[in-house]
Amino acid sequence: MLILLVFGGIFFTCYFRLVNFRKLPVAFRTIRGKYNEIGQRPSADGTPVAGELTHFQALTAALSGTVGLGNIAGVSVAIAIGGPGATFWMIVSGLIGMTTKFVECTLGVKYRDVDENGRTYGGPMYYLTKGLSEMGAHRLGKALAVIFAVMCVGASLGGGNALQSNQAIAQLTTTLGVEGDFVRTLFGVGLALLVGVVIIGGIKRIGQITEKLVPFMGIIYLLGSLAVVAVHYAYIGEAFGLIIGQAFSPAAGLGGVVGVLITGFRRASFSNEAGIGSAAIAHSAVKTRYPASEGLVGLLEPFVDTVVICTLTALTIIFFNSEGVFTYGVQDQWGNVLLKDGGQAVGGVELTSMAFESVIPHFSVVLTIAVFLFAFSTMLSWSYYGIQSWKFLFGRSKWADLSYKVLFLFFVIIGAAATLDSVIKFSDAMILAMAFPNMIGLFLLAPKARQELSRYLDAVRSHVKQRQP
Repeated sequence: MLILLVFGGIFFTCYFRLVNFRKLPVAFRTIRGKYNEIGQRPSADGTPVAGELTHFQALTAALSGTVGLGNIAGVSVAIAIGGPGATFWMIVSGLIGMTTKFVECTLGVKYRDVDENGRTYGGPMYYLTKGLSEMGAHRLGKALAVIFAVMCVGASLGGGNALQSNQAIAQLTTTLGVEGDFVRTLFGVGLALLVGVVIIGGIKRIGQITEKLVPFMGIIYLLGSLAVVAVHYAYIGEAFGLIIGQAFSPAAGLGGVVGVLITGFRRASFSNEAGIGSAAIAHSAVKTRYPASEGLVGLLEPFVDTVVICTLTALTIIFFNSEGVFTYGVQDQWGNVLLKDGGQAVGGVELTSMAFESVIPHFSVVLTIAVFLFAFSTMLSWSYYGIQSWKFLFGRSKWADLSYKVLFLFFVIIGAAATLDSVIKFSDAMILAMAFPNMIGLFLLAPKARQELSRYLDAVRSHVKQRQP
């Protein structure tokens, strides 16, 4: 599956002639609302443009689903186990993943459904059924859509919910110094109530919350990371030397170049979810008449998530280990990092916390807040992904809406008290399984996305010419 995602990213990057680099200025201008006039203009008969979110809200709603504990815990363990060279391949994967994200977000808007009340329903379920039906492959499209929807529901309850709840509550109880299953369950109930208040309002409420929450939590984590970088300023050159050097000539015990490459690609794929198809569900709710406009906005996701945030986490861990706190590539049977001093085994969040505390005393309290916010925002977005898939399978009735939300909130509590190992195994299986039907659809429908890109760029050029004096 990892090979499929990486090959897909390379293929789309070539097929769209480096759109992830060439059209970055257009993407930034689109998210700033510079082209809202052409994207939100009513049709000739006066019909308003469908959609419930602005470009910025759609981006933050999708980012809140990808920027999470994987950026803190997952990346730190990946660097500790795969060595500094894994950072290089993680960045490469993030850059090619930008084009994959462009394709799926463009198709998500192009093939979305809009009901009589103006609510949008989109994502791989719809572009697999509608898009492949246009190609005469209705049965294949329907089968792939159902497979995706089932896996997405499972992923929303696992990786997008139970895993987030589990790690957020674990960090919270550790910081507060409290233990016991009853306490974890009690915290789980409180978290479920907070999530429930937001998801009852639907995607509009989620968008309103995430457009404030994502920049806030991102700034907190960014400032902490930059503080670590500033303190280790003299070591920056050596750190990047390790990142580039060990990407091609890793130290002994790290599994060779292929092992380091796989570690970096795996972490980036799980972090930014390019090719998984989840983000297309959130982006399909944007208010625009040009699908490719949101595709260009969507390609910013892997850049922010992987190239910026994951790289900062990686640098923080590399700086922390500059004095040999642990040995790269050494782990216990559960995947925890083993410290040299006493052989203590630490998990991803704890390792990142130690790295920050080595520079900023008591930063574990701030990191606990960040972890909680990351987890909370991820749960909000994945609740929307799950309910869209649930309604695709069982209809758009009030019963379907209520039953899924109750089930989702129940899993918040289950995740708080469950063992981490069981949650991770379930989550990984569901999320990876989503990529298979989605990538098939992306390969087959890529020409449709290219047509939409040309249509949007033509509209942008015409708009710019009209405004010239």
